[in-house]
Amino acid sequence: MTGTPPAVARDRGANEDAARRHRWCAHALTGRPPMNERDVRALLDGVARGDMPVDDAVRRLRALDTADLGFARVDRHRALRRGFPEVIFAQGKTPDQIASIARSLYDSGSPVLATRCDPDGAAALVAAIPGATYDPVSRCAVAVPHPIDPVPGRVVVATGGTTDIPVAEEAAITASLTGVAVDRLWDVGVGGIHRMLANVSLFDDADAIIAVAGMEGALPSVIAGLVACPVIAVPTSVGYGAAFNGLAPLLGMLTACSPGVAVVNIDNGFGAGYLAGTIARRLARP
Repeated sequence: MTGTPPAVARDRGANEDAARRHRWCAHALTGRPPMNERDVRALLDGVARGDMPVDDAVRRLRALDTADLGFARVDRHRALRRGFPEVIFAQGKTPDQIASIARSLYDSGSPVLATRCDPDGAAALVAAIPGATYDPVSRCAVAVPHPIDPVPGRVVVATGGTTDIPVAEEAAITASLTGVAVDRLWDVGVGGIHRMLANVSLFDDADAIIAVAGMEGALPSVIAGLVACPVIAVPTSVGYGAAFNGLAPLLGMLTACSPGVAVVNIDNGFGAGYLAGTIARRLARP
């Protein structure tokens, strides 16, 4: 007999529920409520059980709204609606704007992800939020006010070449913030297809695969012909003249022979990671 015994599973579920209620009590003191549906349900359950005063619950729920910063209206309710909080597209924003938006999200209990963040913007964000981190490869800054609840989904991110890694890392970081497991497989493009075939077992049981490639953009079509899960193709602006800064791989991926390929915009690792994480989370629901 395999699997988790029913009694153990029940005990584990009860312990997780209790842990969520305790986190809500802690957040009532810190002023940082979690922002996902399960924690809101735990809050309401705490009210029903008498563990959470009604006034405290109302105060926590008021935070699930829009924060008007003058230059931005921060959607602090998005995680509850969509399962993932608002993300900061840092390109074009000043360091002070990035830091202010990030602080507003963080204080409401949301994980913070800022993409396309330059070093000055990242420095302002890290200064505003102790514990925030910056990855210069992907240009992503991250701050997590409470642990991300893991879910049993799994995403694989693969690249055609090493030059595609910055876009792929943006995808991997984004997907990991949805709570799913993320595996990375770099430099397995069609110029040496044996490299991917030697690692094809990594695709087993994946809920979604992100294939990141420039040049002619053939990698997603090849992978899609070998797997039974969705493949999310990300064209990158990598290649010589006729690649047209990613237009050639974009068109190639849109006309892929293998079915089951969805395509995001050029260099849009965030969009791919968001979509893959959403797919994996939905499949993991009981």
